[in-house]
Amino acid sequence: MTKQHSQPNSANLGIAIIGLGGAVATTAVAGTELIRKGLQDTTGLPLAEHDQLDLIDYGNVYFRGWDLFEDDLYAAAANHRVLSSEQLASVRPALSEMRPWKAISNRDYCEGVVCDEDSKGTHREHVDSIGRQLREFAGEIGGRVVVINLASTEHALDVSDQIYQTVAAFEQALTQNHPGISPAMLYAYACIQHGVPYGNFTPSRAADIPALRRLAAEKNVPVAGKDGKTGQTYIKTVLAPALRARALRVRGWFSTNILGNRDGEALRQPKSLENKIGTKGDVLANCLGYPVEDHLVKINYYRPRGDDKEAWDNIDIDGFLGQPMQIKVNFLCKDSILAAPLAIEIARCLELASRRGQGGVIEELGVFFKAPMTGDGREPNHNFTEQHLTLLAWLEKNSRVASESGRENAASDSVA
Repeated sequence: MTKQHSQPNSANLGIAIIGLGGAVATTAVAGTELIRKGLQDTTGLPLAEHDQLDLIDYGNVYFRGWDLFEDDLYAAAANHRVLSSEQLASVRPALSEMRPWKAISNRDYCEGVVCDEDSKGTHREHVDSIGRQLREFAGEIGGRVVVINLASTEHALDVSDQIYQTVAAFEQALTQNHPGISPAMLYAYACIQHGVPYGNFTPSRAADIPALRRLAAEKNVPVAGKDGKTGQTYIKTVLAPALRARALRVRGWFSTNILGNRDGEALRQPKSLENKIGTKGDVLANCLGYPVEDHLVKINYYRPRGDDKEAWDNIDIDGFLGQPMQIKVNFLCKDSILAAPLAIEIARCLELASRRGQGGVIEELGVFFKAPMTGDGREPNHNFTEQHLTLLAWLEKNSRVASESGRENAASDSVA
């Protein structure tokens, strides 16, 4: 692709984050502020080099959001210990002024992380409150707002129940305060009802249930998800297609992780871990074209590591003449440093989709996720290179639409 030298879009974008006080969110907020001040470059932001594609400029991105904890963002960021002391000092005034809105608390879905009491109010009242907060945020910045879910992983759900299948059944359950409607679903529903794009960076069930996929399509609201692809699964979806291309047969793939941040703490709960393992485990057969019987994935909470996640992979392969070989991968990464820029890029892409009149599941954003949503629920493509090319093709197509629209408007103005 030949890079054109043009300016990014100068409109404002508001990103409302569920889990604003978490490690990923505070890293995104602080990082954006450091870029705005000219103290950091855009390394790690995968779409930064494509400034000709009509995406909102990073300097015009603003944040608000919800959290279960009331700490201002400076205190939260200091507690997570992702940023250096110099970086924290540079953004302290901006982060100290930001406090999250009160998030929906429900111990049935996030045991071990939530507050002592569940949130008061009905499902409908929560939806109305979310909509009001989003409208106020949009008015404050004078631009579009996108919601990104960065909250701790909720417990796994059996979504075969009828309440998740149709819009009518879901809305009836909503009115009845059905306990099967999770906080993640309430936020997703509120966003769709109020025309606000929604991206789910977590494994939690939300806009991916059939009822909400259908509602997003009916209301033409962009949605994307789920579970950000940042570390081990990212490496897996790069390596597996390469092994397939060389006809190297994978006999086994053992993956294990240790991490000590709040996300890891939530994953100590078996029902939350079930959600996470589910999204990590589906990619390998898709990339290889055959199932791997001995594909094992483990995640362990190890508090001393904090946000410095470590991932090990042992890959047993057979080559020519049936000769066995092994590949070892040891990825020592910073969880939030990998995740935060992707959350920002997802929001910029969802805003672009909304601006272009596109709604429903934006499948072209699948490169960002472990379990990419599809409009009809079919199996997605997990091959990283193919996903990346699909995203760039979508962005270039949208850029051409913007350029043609701009030329038409200029011609109309000159005639007038």
